[in-house]
Order: sequence, then structure tokens, then C-alpha cells
Amino acid sequence: MIQLAKVFKFYKTERHTKIILDHVDMVFDSSYSYGLLGVNGAGKSTTLRVIAGTELPNSGKVRRSARVSWPLGFAGGFHPQMTGRENVHFVSRIYGADVRKTEAFVEDFAEIGEYLDAPVKTYSSGMMSRLAFGMSMAIEFDVYLIDEITAVGDVRFQERCREAFDARRKNSSLIMVSHSMQTIMDYCDRAGVLVEGRLLMFDTVTKAAETYNRLNR
Repeated sequence: MIQLAKVFKFYKTERHTKIILDHVDMVFDSSYSYGLLGVNGAGKSTTLRVIAGTELPNSGKVRRSARVSWPLGFAGGFHPQMTGRENVHFVSRIYGADVRKTEAFVEDFAEIGEYLDAPVKTYSSGMMSRLAFGMSMAIEFDVYLIDEITAVGDVRFQERCREAFDARRKNSSLIMVSHSMQTIMDYCDRAGVLVEGRLLMFDTVTKAAETYNRLNR
């Protein structure tokens, strides 16, 4: 279970305050998969990062009683001065995973060859995405956080990503952000609509889609 308790999240500029979550109370039951809908700029990705813990709320609490991933493919936690292999070891230890098993999985999956032993700051965006996706799939979580399923690499590699992702879904649930309504319908049991700092949750994706479409006519 993931619980948002009076979570308040905003960004402030010189002339404007953008409220993302306005003292939101919400429970995500980890036996279901959820989609997050909202217009561009509504704060869907920020909400996902708050749930992950990669960003903190301005006030309120996020409680997690399930093992929750970072956003899938997120590379912001990699240290640029460390090699890919060193980053894999570091993240493995943080999550209590078997270092050698995780290293072997990522090395085979990412397919970046000798660059695994080069500093991450030397990576192209494609190589970074391969390493990040491989790392995301190497460690098992109860709930995976997905901020768009992006195409990484060539067609063959994209198919490997899809197979790995589908294998994880058999024993885990998702909280997913996507601009594709069909993707949300394919992967999620329930969905919420983020609008003006409120998170409106529905027990079916269809009901959430109807509300989203009505609000954005």
C-alpha cells in the first residue's frame, strides 16, 4: 500500500505559484495497477516522483508499506563520475539486492559493452537509457512506477524491454503516467485524474477517461 496523507506539493517562481498536489489524501492499493491522467503541466510526473521519494512534498507524508521502484528508466540517481558498473553496485547495495546477480543481468541486458566500465558522464542518451532500463528491471519491486513507456534502442532491444517489463508485471502492480489512453487501458485496473491540485480517483479506467475528456473539452 502507498498512502498520501495531506500531501502538499508546489513550485514557486517570482510571479507564480504552481500547485501540483493540494493537501491530497489518497491510498494506492498495491493489488491494483493505476493510471494517472491529466493535461500537460498538470503535475503527473511530479506526482510520480513524490510517490517514489525522488522529490519531497512541501508538507504532508507519503507512507509506503510495499517495495516501490524509482520511475522506470529514471537515470537521475546515477553518479556521473562513477562507471556504469560502479553505479550498478551502488544501487544494488541500497536495495539489498545480490550485487553479482544484478550486475550480470544489467551487463547482459543493457548491451553497452566496454562502456559499462566508463564514467556515466561519457554516455550517450541512448546508452544511459539502456543502463537505466536494465537497472530498473534487475531489481524486483512490488510496485513499479512508469513515466511513459519510451522506446529505447532498436526494434530488437525494444522487444527485450517489453518482454522484461511483462515478466515483472506478473507479480507486481503499476502506477503509470501515459499520454496514450489505450496504454492506460491495457495496463491499468483503476485511474485517477490530476486537475488543479486535486487527484480524482476512479475504480475503472473508463470512468476516469470520461471525466478527463469532460474536463478537457
